Amino acid sequence: MPRARGAYQGARLRSGLDVLLADDALLSRHLRGRRVGLCCNHTAVTTDLDHALPRLRAAGVEIRRLFGPEHGIDSTAQDMIAVQDGETDGGRALPLPATVSLYGDSEASLHPPAETLADLDVLVFDIQDIGARYYTYQATLAYIMEVAGRVGCEILVLDRPNPIDGVSLEGNVVRPGFESFVSAMPLAIRHGMTMGELATFFQRFCGIDCKVTTIPSEGWRRELWLDDTGLPWVYPSPNMPTLDTAGIYPGLCLVEGTNLSEGRGTCRPFHLVGAPWLDPEGLARLCRQGALDNHLGGVAFRAATFEPRFQKHAGQICHGVEIFVTDRYAMEPVLLGLVVLEAALRANPDQFKWRTEVYEFVADPIAIDLLSGSADIRLGLEARMRPRDLIEGWAPELAAFQEQREACLRY
Repeated sequence: MPRARGAYQGARLRSGLDVLLADDALLSRHLRGRRVGLCCNHTAVTTDLDHALPRLRAAGVEIRRLFGPEHGIDSTAQDMIAVQDGETDGGRALPLPATVSLYGDSEASLHPPAETLADLDVLVFDIQDIGARYYTYQATLAYIMEVAGRVGCEILVLDRPNPIDGVSLEGNVVRPGFESFVSAMPLAIRHGMTMGELATFFQRFCGIDCKVTTIPSEGWRRELWLDDTGLPWVYPSPNMPTLDTAGIYPGLCLVEGTNLSEGRGTCRPFHLVGAPWLDPEGLARLCRQGALDNHLGGVAFRAATFEPRFQKHAGQICHGVEIFVTDRYAMEPVLLGLVVLEAALRANPDQFKWRTEVYEFVADPIAIDLLSGSADIRLGLEARMRPRDLIEGWAPELAAFQEQREACLRY
């Protein structure tokens, strides 16, 4: 679909947290005098970068329990590293409430135990999402809603902008049998929604029966990226350092489903892709040609050599490409990811492999199919299908998703 372009720069925006804290009546209506839980990480900040926990406490809200998503309350754990209940850095002036980890060492840990919500009246959810289906914070919201609905706990979503705009849609929709933590609900890869809108989608189209109230952001327009809004970028997970990284993530996260390094363990995660056996000049040439053949704009490729310090190929010299965003409005990140995968497969068909280890607690389907939400990408690239043709083949399901999505939009 055509990329959205921000209509103006420097717009001042208030997040749902800012709106709530500025309105005494809202605080009294929803939180004061009630038993409150808070699901958050370090992105739950005001425009002046104060965290929600001390600000809510100062406003007379009793926070009885914290809930931490993947990476933990402080977002210090790497992906797929279990976080135990109560684990934080501990270096705070005020003691923390008990913390429930929603990313432990089993699939069951992704859902809050019913008893941790049953003694609460309301759970406040405030986490910055990045607008990609695989990014697990929206799955955590859905799983919390499922349990909260059963035990009678309300959810209060403090909304934040979709940082890579709320207009652009890309990719396919998850098909039955391919659900997982990275494809929990039938969303497009780049869904163009906020957390509050996703909560409504989960209610209307995913059968989740839960009372949800959303405090919307004020001043956000759907075509805006986060740096158009005046809100600060707080990296939402250890390997999401910049807004540019968020912009390419809907496509480059697919590299996780292969034996290539996606640049974790470097300063350029998802911008660097490679492996010890690749020829960097050859891969860069194939990526550039793939961009031309598939009418992919807004990106450039540099032949690169790098050494991941952890995860895939840790401590080994990898050769590959570095990806640069030259025009984020022309870029199509899902297509970009497919072009890079196709180039790597063509460059070394005997050494390129799909990742077969257990991924997000699931052994079958394999990782690339879990990320894809179907087998289309794996089978299509193996059959040498042109990435642009894969994208165009998803048009009917994307159109059906868009119709559902329209019923949930707030901005």
